[in-house]
Amino acid sequence: MPRDREGSFNPMIVPKRNNMVDGIENVIVSLYAKGMSNSDIEEQIREVYNFDVSTSTISRITEKVTSDIVAWQNRPLEPVYLIVWMDGIVFKVREDSKVINKTVYIAVGLRRDGKKEVLGLWLGKNESAAFWMSVLTDMKARGVEDILITATDNLNGFTGTIKNVFPESKTQICVVHQIRNASRYVVWKDKKTFTADMKHIYNAPNEKAAKAALEDFAQKWDSKYSYAVKSWRDNWEDLTVFF
Repeated sequence: MPRDREGSFNPMIVPKRNNMVDGIENVIVSLYAKGMSNSDIEEQIREVYNFDVSTSTISRITEKVTSDIVAWQNRPLEPVYLIVWMDGIVFKVREDSKVINKTVYIAVGLRRDGKKEVLGLWLGKNESAAFWMSVLTDMKARGVEDILITATDNLNGFTGTIKNVFPESKTQICVVHQIRNASRYVVWKDKKTFTADMKHIYNAPNEKAAKAALEDFAQKWDSKYSYAVKSWRDNWEDLTVFF
């Protein structure tokens, strides 16, 4: 308890009537979340705060978080989600003195009340349809009965995997990925006009107008970039679900 004449001093790091360990728990959890080892955290606390915290105390503090994480990972989910966005994010992780790539699989659901919810985070080695099967199965086991639309990139086999777990769900593949793939081999002098013409397709007010825009796009560019037109036509059903 700080002693000052008017009792107006409020410490920032350690709140009044708390000890140093209580006040520094959030710092330890934050450092732990950033991937620091217990011994690294101990050294950092000593250097910054001139205060000794044993590795056993650090372990006890971080174990509190672990139980919350497990509870969050296994919490029940809503029976129906309007849209679920699914993607993998690659991070570089230090493991056994080596830096390797690991993929965090993330699913974000749009609930019927209009709010988004992170359904879960799953750690894997690299993004694959096989791992997504285990993710979808976990979501179903936690109470998800149906998803109206799943939004994904065009990962090979992903749509079929979703159909196996949620057969009534419609899959909307990522339009941004489609634009990048279609523009991949377009020469620089054509790219600005080419991408502007594609906008008329995905910015159309309805599917009928989008189809007409695709025909206009094909008439203009098919002779020069037939693969791009073919890509739009081959993926048309999955690209226009949002309409």
